[in-house]
Parts: sequence; C-alpha cells; structure tokens
Amino acid sequence: MAIKTLEDLFHDTLKDIYFAERQILKALPKMAKAAASDDLKEAFLHHREETEGQVERLQQVFEIISKRAQGKTCESIKGILEEGEEIIDEFEGSPALDSGLIGAAQAVEHYEICRYNGLILWAGALDISNAGSLLSANLAEEVKADALLTKLGQQKVRTAKAAA
Repeated sequence: MAIKTLEDLFHDTLKDIYFAERQILKALPKMAKAAASDDLKEAFLHHREETEGQVERLQQVFEIISKRAQGKTCESIKGILEEGEEIIDEFEGSPALDSGLIGAAQAVEHYEICRYNGLILWAGALDISNAGSLLSANLAEEVKADALLTKLGQQKVRTAKAAA
C-alpha cells in the first residue's frame, strides 16, 4: 500500500467539501421553505447563492491542482443534513421549528468551517497560495453565515421565551 501524502489528504478533503457543498445546495431551499420567519427564509436563500459561488471556487481549486472536480461521499454531512430533515418533520408548525433549523444549519456551518480551516492550512504548507485564497473566501462566507445564524437564533429564543 502506497503511503499517503499531504497532497493526497488535501485532494481527499477537497472532494469531501465539494460533495458537502453540493448536498447543502439541495438542502437550503428545503430549509427555507420550512422556516416560519421571513428573515430565516431570506438567510437560507442568500446562503444558497453564496454556496453556488463556493462550489465554483472549489472547482477552480480542482483546476489549480490539475484534478477533476468530483465529490467523495461524506457520511458526516449526510448525517447532519438528515438531522435537519428530522427537525423539519418533527417540529413542523411548532414555535421551536426556526430555532431547530438554526441549530441544524449551524452544525453544517461548523463542519464547513473545520474543513476549510484544514484545507487552507494544507494549501499553505503545499505552497498552493492561489487555492488558499479561494478557500479563504469560502471560509469567510461560512463564518459570516454562522454569525448571522447566531444572531437570528438569539432573536428566536427571546421570541419563544416571551411566548411561553
């Protein structure tokens, strides 16, 4: 068995996040449709647009490393997204639905943030700086989305508590 290299790890993780982003593209409209509040619907739809750009940047990274853009099934993101679907099913019509959707979306964001942090570090070590800047742009959007979700989550909890 050949010894795996940092280049192999970078490529493998790139395939992982590419798969994840494409799955997220499918999930965000469902989450937007399920959300009760307009501000949360808007946040999900806006992030879907950002995610389309992230997928394009990832395709550019594949080009930089002279690899075909392809995903690798990521059981972690599949599980996180399935939890989001369960929240939609189990809390439909509940005042807690939006809070649950926010929590599920933040689990996705945190996963992505971890993946992008690793890829950026490895791109630097591998001297693929042009890939690092593309990945950093994706990371910045994920961090911003997470911050917005935190803000919306705080508003939802205050609203739910006041209604109780």
